[in-house]
Amino acid sequence: MTSGVLLLKSFSLVQYLEFFLRLLVACACGAAIGIERTKRLKEAGIRTHIIVSCAAALIMIVSKYGFSDTVLADGSFLYGTHGTDPARLAAQVITGISFLGAGIIFHTGSSIRGLTTAAGIWATAGIGLAIGAGLYVVGILSTALIAVLQVLMHRYTLGADSMIVGKIRCTVMDSQAFRKAFKEYIESQKMQILATKASFNDDGSANYEFTLRMGQDTTVSDIAAFLESIGNIRAISCELTK
Repeated sequence: MTSGVLLLKSFSLVQYLEFFLRLLVACACGAAIGIERTKRLKEAGIRTHIIVSCAAALIMIVSKYGFSDTVLADGSFLYGTHGTDPARLAAQVITGISFLGAGIIFHTGSSIRGLTTAAGIWATAGIGLAIGAGLYVVGILSTALIAVLQVLMHRYTLGADSMIVGKIRCTVMDSQAFRKAFKEYIESQKMQILATKASFNDDGSANYEFTLRMGQDTTVSDIAAFLESIGNIRAISCELTK
């Protein structure tokens, strides 16, 4: 009998359902914290919190139950496993994958990208540990759970997760009128200013650069049309990033 088959027979259907319940509760708790964060338009929103919480629960299950196949029911060790420490290398995987995830996170001005992707890589490492430990059912359930949640949370977004970042550059002649009109516009569109740069020219014109967080339905044409409606604008440049 292989260790994989032995581990599969070590848990009943009820125990596997309990493992899945632990994952679901961890997702719910992560979502509760993530909703509060995303409503405050923080970069780490509901998706990131759910994935991290689910992955942490998965890794804990692997740590507690993933190595039960090394010891038989009578207390004897499976051949070749006596004196081994299977959790040692698994712990190093978690540490190593954390550095890899950190390399995916990009910070540009006041905008941060890649948090959810980094959390997803960490969760994937946990799934790999589960499969490698022989917890096939738990690993597959976690994969399905995270994949479904990712699809749903991309389709139904909330707070910061439902917004994109845009950069607007323009040169205006009437700075005071522009600032007043621009303030009214971003308030009406419920946009958030992340960063602002301004410089003034000898001819009285002013150069502005704004980094904004805005709704996903906002287009470059919408912003350009608004800026053109103000008048006395020499140059306009708009860039939107998902």
